[in-house]
Amino acid sequence: MKTDRLLFGAAYYDEYLPVDRIETDMDMMARAGMNVIRIAESTWSTWEPREGVFDFTHLHRMLQASARHNIQVIIGTPTYAVPAWLARKYPDIITETHDGPGRYGHRQNMDITHPQYLKHAEIIIRKLMEEVRPYDHVIGFQLDNETKAYDTCSSYAQTKFVSYLRELFHDDLQALNHAWGLDYWSNRINSWEEFPDVRGTINGSLGAEYQKFQRKLAADFLAWQSAIVSEYARPDQFITQNFDYEWRNYSYGLQPDINQWDASPDQIRILSAGIISRRPASPESRLGIRLLEQPHQQLGRISRCAGYHQRQSGR
Repeated sequence: MKTDRLLFGAAYYDEYLPVDRIETDMDMMARAGMNVIRIAESTWSTWEPREGVFDFTHLHRMLQASARHNIQVIIGTPTYAVPAWLARKYPDIITETHDGPGRYGHRQNMDITHPQYLKHAEIIIRKLMEEVRPYDHVIGFQLDNETKAYDTCSSYAQTKFVSYLRELFHDDLQALNHAWGLDYWSNRINSWEEFPDVRGTINGSLGAEYQKFQRKLAADFLAWQSAIVSEYARPDQFITQNFDYEWRNYSYGLQPDINQWDASPDQIRILSAGIISRRPASPESRLGIRLLEQPHQQLGRISRCAGYHQRQSGR
């Protein structure tokens, strides 16, 4: 997608607000020069309060109000926080990690390899795409939000990992044992069917390969979503995603839980907490940079980096 103007806006959640102020908010944003909002990515339980029961009231309120104020819209797929009914029906959708089993409540704690999670995620994505299809001012789609594998160590993920290793080592366990020195402390694996739970490994190579595999899971998950959304997107609508920085009591400056170069369907990388990182596919593709989230304390850093880029490019 190419645009002849700077897109400047905010995430907006009518469904969060305790009072009706949507017209006031849209008017204030328009008067502030904002021309785009991102919506819909955080509230699966609002769009589908019970299995198979859908309520897009707030979605249409935001879409209709934004159209009245000439504000364009980016739609996010609402898959990074699961509804309570889904977790109750399939408790193991809340994934096990290196720290043990999870609990329902916070976001980004699901197993992105769980067949029932993927089944229901596809249902809500398709329902959402059908609802927004009539609106011409929807300019693009954000896949999920701050996507990672969330350290999933579920049985589904580990079964996929064994299949991944069999392909990587051409089904040769002897080659795997030799490459990673698994004779040490009797860690040798003599049968694929006996492959141990990766959470117990003391072998750095095996542990690192599982982390690499988890990054692949996240990239594959985004590619899967992109294929679904592409069925509905118009040629003039973009598909992108929103990556965050790791937080270590401060913005760490990278996100080690996903390979952002492999996880983009359209060669565009967005980091939600600060600097934009990307690898242009062509000189023309420089027009495609999008920053979908920006904490206010980071604005000075962005300005300094923009100034540096302009000096380096002679602009």
